[in-house]
Amino acid sequence: MNWIILIIAGCCETGFAFCLGKMKGLEGAPWWWWGAGFIVMLTLSMVLLAKAVQTIPIGTAYPVWTGIGAVGTVVVGIIFFNEPATFWRMFFITTLILSIVGLKMVH
Repeated sequence: MNWIILIIAGCCETGFAFCLGKMKGLEGAPWWWWGAGFIVMLTLSMVLLAKAVQTIPIGTAYPVWTGIGAVGTVVVGIIFFNEPATFWRMFFITTLILSIVGLKMVH
């Protein structure tokens, strides 16, 4: 169950990065709404990570959490913010995913 919680926490990390990206260039109420989303996602991410490390070693949970967030943020950047999907970006994201899977396998 805590692995599912950890995965959700990593997705929330992607969520707060998405909110940060949406805040760029905004002012007024829209900036505050995306800022509120950032705070909610950040809080959820941290609380869920804290819950997950009750049974998953921190040396495994933290890299998996940041890896999910990093991969998710790159994907969100490509889909929503028109960031490039170059061969080398995809290559290194793939190696990151393989590393995350490897950490899960050796736990």
